[in-house]
Amino acid sequence: MELLLRLLGPIIRRSGRSQRWWRILIAGYLFISPWLLGFVLWTAGPMLASIAISLMEWEVITPPKFVGFQNFIQLLHDPLFSLSLYNTAYYTFIGVPLQLIVALLLAILLDSKVRGIALYRTIYYLPSVTPAVASAMLWLWIFNPEFGLANALLVKLGLPKQLWLMDPNLAKPAFIIMSLWGVGGAMVIFLAGLQGIPNELYEAASIDGANGLQRFRFITIPMLTPIIFFNLIIGLIDSFQIFTSAFIMTDGGPQNKTLFYVLYLYRNGFQYFKMGYASALAWVLFVIILIFTLFQLKLSKRWVYYEAELGI
Repeated sequence: MELLLRLLGPIIRRSGRSQRWWRILIAGYLFISPWLLGFVLWTAGPMLASIAISLMEWEVITPPKFVGFQNFIQLLHDPLFSLSLYNTAYYTFIGVPLQLIVALLLAILLDSKVRGIALYRTIYYLPSVTPAVASAMLWLWIFNPEFGLANALLVKLGLPKQLWLMDPNLAKPAFIIMSLWGVGGAMVIFLAGLQGIPNELYEAASIDGANGLQRFRFITIPMLTPIIFFNLIIGLIDSFQIFTSAFIMTDGGPQNKTLFYVLYLYRNGFQYFKMGYASALAWVLFVIILIFTLFQLKLSKRWVYYEAELGI
């Protein structure tokens, strides 16, 4: 600390601020320096490097060759790029709303004071912290067309067996069903939001004659809008980056119906060794996620309710 103060002596004298202020500032930066160093080395640095790589034709074992925006132009003529983007959008815009609904319903069920409720909460939360590879292997067994649990359930209901992941028409819906397995994280956040709603609001509504559905519509949902907004943003970001389950379970098949965007990016980078093209794909994905996030932030002003903003 003293050494830094001596090195910064001329700057400190010209700044007009006290030495104590500079001590506090330097101490703060010293405390966060491990994170700053990690961010520069492992996040900001690789991101800047990927911008440069996206402007090159580089196959790892060959010297990089500058091609300008050729990689980005090539995307416009790549049918697998548009297909992978469509598959990911399908998964995102159907899967994320379903995940939010299921997570909210589970949170409402678990927001009750019954014996053993802590055990039930743990059981419903555990799948969300199960390793992705283990979950993928489990769901491979569930969707097995010969002896899987999903077809066993269909047979019990008198319905015909399905090919699931081997059926081009059912592969993406199967992944959406699988995504509902991991709603435990969103469920816990919803549960915290439900427990933060004042009981006085429900009591006042009951006195005014509101039934359960009306209380849910006019009290629970408005008070949960910040939580819904948060889970929506996180869900969108996560779903656009689906990779592990598709890589392990189908590798993009059948007929490229589960060729999701990040899986296609991985193929170009680590199977075809087109690092420049893969970097271009990565930056397009970054821009897409950024646009959707900013759009939701802008739209949130119309439907997200914050008590603090109203001075309540």
